[in-house]
Parts: sequence; structure tokens; C-alpha cells
Amino acid sequence: MKFVLASLFSFSLCIALAQETKTDSIKIQLNSVAQKGLVNQEIAIPIISTENETSEIVSINSEFWDNVNVNPYRNEIIQYPLYLNFTDSTFAAPVLNKNVVTSRYGWRRGRPHNGIDLDLVTGDSVAVILDGIVRLSRYSRTLGNVVIVRHYNGLETTYAHLSERHVKVNDAVLKGQVIGKGGNTGRSTGSHLHFVASYKGQYIHPEYIFDFSEEHKIRAQDIWITKEWTRASFHNSRKRSKLKLFTTEEAALASLVKTRKVYIVKSGDTLSRISNQNNVSIRSICKVNSIRKTSTLKIGQKLILEM
Repeated sequence: MKFVLASLFSFSLCIALAQETKTDSIKIQLNSVAQKGLVNQEIAIPIISTENETSEIVSINSEFWDNVNVNPYRNEIIQYPLYLNFTDSTFAAPVLNKNVVTSRYGWRRGRPHNGIDLDLVTGDSVAVILDGIVRLSRYSRTLGNVVIVRHYNGLETTYAHLSERHVKVNDAVLKGQVIGKGGNTGRSTGSHLHFVASYKGQYIHPEYIFDFSEEHKIRAQDIWITKEWTRASFHNSRKRSKLKLFTTEEAALASLVKTRKVYIVKSGDTLSRISNQNNVSIRSICKVNSIRKTSTLKIGQKLILEM
């Protein structure tokens, strides 16, 4: 049987979205006039949403987002090796146009120096090295004016002893953005930037990750970090550490087995001299050999050095 459709059609559009998921369909109600009266037909067009994709991305400020304490991970148990992934191949210089390291990560005057000091003049601009969100911006008795930024791979960078802070907590910052001015606030003996890199509360030797030359390169997009690069006692703050970069988990795990050598004490040797010559901390020498820092060394004495 043939139907003759009228030349006039009326259309009504109804959009129905589910409250919970906000992803459903657009429902189109077609009302057409035929010989036998009004004919209703409903067509559902699915909505393609990207919300499911973004929900899979873990927000960097959803956990341990502490705006008061420098280290919110104090009670966390960390397993090594640590893994970091970078989408950038370069970073922005924290002190604009300067890359002079005046004190490195390592043991310094009997205490751990858990960052590097970069030379500056009070008032010099200090920039964030990568995109991120400001987790902490306040004054500290030891760090002075300090800003801590959490980056999108979980790495945190700290900028301390500032004379001014130009960002506040929860501010989104972009790579190279000025976040303050350098200074000499807090426990500091001269104007400089104390720069710290950390992951889940574990300090990381900044030069293991970042090349502070004029090229500002991130050493690798995939980096595995062993305890050696999170303990200042393995390094000397007065000299550059020998770089042993791990870009695979297998290589990092293999390095966890330390090598040892026997050192025979010579005339004029001290723990400090042996430590500097062999790039081994005094603490490590004492621990492995069950001696004290004040112990007297004897010529011919054999010491085990854990490398």
C-alpha cells in the first residue's frame, strides 16, 4: 500500500543526558504527517565523550597534597628502583641565563646537602623548570621563602632562599615561568638558589636527571633511580659525581649488587683522604668496616670499600 507523505514535516529535538555518566545519546523525535495520521519515529545518536579518557589520568594533586609540610610522604614505604618518565627532552634553567653550580648534592661538613646551589644575585629571576602545580609556597626558618612545584610525572622541585615569591598554592605554572626572585632568606650564608629534586619524598641527585649545561637537556625520557642517587652519603658536594645513568629497570636492578674492594692504608692516609680519592663516603667506610669516624688508622690496615 502506498502512502503519500505530506510536504510539511515537523521536527522536535530532545537531548537526554544521564546524570551519573553524562554520556548517553541525543534523541531526535521525528513527527511526520502521513495519510493515516501522525507518525512518530525516534532516532538516538550516541554522544562520543572524551571524559572516560581523562578520568584514567591520575590527578597529581589528588594524594599527599600537603600545603604546609615540605615532605608529605614521611610515612610512605618506598621501593627501589624509582621510575620517572619525561615527555620533555629539555628543561628551563631555574636561574635565567645562569648555570653555575656552587655546591653539589652530597656530603658537606658532616651533613647531607640534599640539593644543589646555583649562583645568583639577590633579585635575579627564578623560573620553574617544567610544567606543574604549586604545592607549597611559604616562609620556612631553614629554607626561607620557598616554593615547591609538583610536576605531572610526580617529580617535585624545590626553590629555596628566595627574596620574593610570585606564586601561590594551587597555581598552575608553565615551564620557564618566573615564580620568584633569588635571595638569601632562611638559613643561608649568601645569595643563591637551593634547588632540590625529589620523588615521593626521596631526594634525588638533580644532576642525575638534569644536565645543567647550556643545552638544559633531560638526560633520558625513561630514568630508573637507585638508592645511590637518593643518598647524599654516596656523593661529595665539592665535586661532580661520576654519572651512571640507568634507562632500564634491568640495569637498575643489576646495579643494586654493590662491588667491594680492599684498600690497604698507607702512610698519611685519613678517612677523609680515602673517602675523597675513592668517591666513597666516610659514613660508608665506617659502616662496612665497623669503625668510628674517630678511629685511628694503622699503616697496612685493610679496609673494605663498598663502591
